[in-house]
Amino acid sequence: MTKYREIIRLTGLGFSQRNIMASCGVAQKTVVKVQKRARELSLSWPLDEAMTDTELQRLMFSKENKVSPNKRMPDYAYIHKEMIRNGVSKKLLWTEYMEDCRANGEEPLMYSQFCYHIQQDEQKRRATMHINRKPGEQVEVDWAGNPATIIDPDTGEIIKAYIFVGVMTYSQYAYVEAFLDMKQKSWINAHIHMYEYFGGVARILVPDNCKTAVIHNGGFKDQQINEAYQEMAEHYGTAIIPARVRAPKDKPNAEGTVGNIST
Repeated sequence: MTKYREIIRLTGLGFSQRNIMASCGVAQKTVVKVQKRARELSLSWPLDEAMTDTELQRLMFSKENKVSPNKRMPDYAYIHKEMIRNGVSKKLLWTEYMEDCRANGEEPLMYSQFCYHIQQDEQKRRATMHINRKPGEQVEVDWAGNPATIIDPDTGEIIKAYIFVGVMTYSQYAYVEAFLDMKQKSWINAHIHMYEYFGGVARILVPDNCKTAVIHNGGFKDQQINEAYQEMAEHYGTAIIPARVRAPKDKPNAEGTVGNIST
């Protein structure tokens, strides 16, 4: 389901269409359509808390609930991941895709179309888009790859410490904190402490794909943010734009700082 509520929320907070597209995983035409329809209905943030997402969808686009006759498109993120493995071919993936479509009563693409769309997706992946950021606008967050170790002064026990890293994209100003675990509470507390340290809140968060941030990241149009993390973002009035899977260039400053800390 399109994230109508989130598009309206981020619009109300003054985010650009580009940032809303990235945060909600939708195309620009979807953002434009939702914004236009919201204006027509005089809908603005905050919405009525009693209104469910389904009710919001019906209110905005009651005539657009019909099943689309279009053919099912491939899962590009899954295909990209599988193609890296030895012995996996496009023909094998197409056969798997065909069987899945038939099992779900969906119309598949022909093999030539399947290959064409995969090729187009690969070309998009290779293209690196540089976006200039303003000071304080965006923070990249991540856990350091390897845990550090600390020694209990009383018992001498060696304890693992997990390192949280937050780096401002523009200035590369960093915040680092150690935790005894990488659970949800630690992840949220790390952000709260980071904001206190920076003395303010960034408009955009770019997290890695850890479970405390992202439940599922299947690409541009298939993302599911962790519920607690999303609630934190709404509380602080910020947007979450997850880094793409296996795309370190989406958060180069966090990756670089993680590397420095890990060594």
